This record gives sequence, C-alpha cells and structure tokens, in this order.
Amino acid sequence: MSKTISEFPYKASHRFARSSVRKLRPVLTLIRGKYADDAMNTLKYLPHRGARMIEQVLKSAMANAEDRGVRNVGDLIVADARGDGGPMFKRLMPRARGMAYMIRRRSCHVTIALTDLESLLAGGPVGDEDTEE
Repeated sequence: MSKTISEFPYKASHRFARSSVRKLRPVLTLIRGKYADDAMNTLKYLPHRGARMIEQVLKSAMANAEDRGVRNVGDLIVADARGDGGPMFKRLMPRARGMAYMIRRRSCHVTIALTDLESLLAGGPVGDEDTEE
C-alpha cells in the first residue's frame, strides 16, 4: 500500500490554479522523485507558464520544511507532485443555426509533498495513487 499525501511531513498546494491539469501533469512528472534543488533548477529553465506556478508551490513546500526545522531543504526529495482537476467556468459560444457550444475554462489543484530520503526508504515504495489496484 502506498503512502497518502497526508503522511508526508512537508507539503504545499495551489488550489484553483487557472490552468488545465493536462498542461501541468507533464511538468509535475518531470520533477517527481528529484531532489528539491534539482527540481527547482529544472523548473527555472522550463519555458512553460505552468512551470512558474509549480515553482512557486515548490518554494512554498521548501519554506514549510525550513519553518519546521529542516537544516538543508535542498536534500529533501519531491515525494509526491500531483495535479488534480478543479472546477470549471462554463460559458456558451453561439454557433451556426441557433446552436450553442459549451466552453469549459478549466482549473486545477497542484500539490507538492517533500520528504527526506531516510523516511522515504523506511516507509517503502511510494507510487501514484492512480495506479493502485
């Protein structure tokens, strides 16, 4: 059984981010499992708009860890980087012959959890909860 997000000691989230989760998931996959410093350097040089949002969430998670007394926050590992779908703004676009198409302006919730290497190895493998059987 894998760990849930509440079991990780240092986490931060950005709720109702004005971007589609489909655009953020490849960037989140890119930093998952890396050290926090390496993930920050990776995000800094990515040209995506979503990378800026994820970078702020990662900075916040590192600041939360530093506030709780971690000496070197760069040695923490991004144990969980998750993007979940949020609510949608729904609009109608008029189309030909009196029809209307729905426009969905999507939002998402971004959550990043950090942990140290010792507790990660002691707790067993950490997997995505989407792949549980």
